[in-house]
Amino acid sequence: RALTSHIAIRARKYDAIVNAYIAHHPGCTVINLGCGFDTRFWRIDNQNCRYIELDLPAVLELKKRVLANELAYEMIGTSVLEPSWIDQVTARNNRHFLLVAEGLFMYLPRPAVLELLQRCTAKFADSQLVFEVVTEKYTRGLWKKIVARKFRSQMGVDAGASYNFGVKRGVEIEEVAPGLKVIDEWSFVEDDDVYPHILKYLGLARTQWTVTAAIN
Repeated sequence: RALTSHIAIRARKYDAIVNAYIAHHPGCTVINLGCGFDTRFWRIDNQNCRYIELDLPAVLELKKRVLANELAYEMIGTSVLEPSWIDQVTARNNRHFLLVAEGLFMYLPRPAVLELLQRCTAKFADSQLVFEVVTEKYTRGLWKKIVARKFRSQMGVDAGASYNFGVKRGVEIEEVAPGLKVIDEWSFVEDDDVYPHILKYLGLARTQWTVTAAIN
């Protein structure tokens, strides 16, 4: 139940971030990175943005079969780590993009994430990136094993799933990708619907949280 609540509240927050960006930049492009079976398109103001989903070809093919003719938006079947997709989406314009990476970066190799961030700052302008991160300690030693065990027990995941990318502070990304500027940070435990409210004061807010950064 706790995990389900976390996912639902996180999704609601990301929807709000996306809608706020669309309101400020009508006609913008929203790219859902590593989208999986996410249904955000139907929960946002999709009439005032160009919406693109990106994931591995096999994932998107299965999604197309399940949702049939409901997918009225662009889909790019490739790895988020493949450079070509950035060139593809910025071929005509590189401004006013919102890149959304919900529950993605922490599973990727650290060098690959840093390279992706640098690539984004080089290609996009006047845009934003919103992504979820975990504390760096979850990516090594005993904590890494504890997280992997939690995946197996709570989600039935037993395919080597574990956290590989983490940070101690959100602003660390500004050092590796100078074109990024952190403008907001949010944690599940800071939401008004999460009880008890004392959780936000117990040092849990920066164990797994969301960073919003401007791409200058």
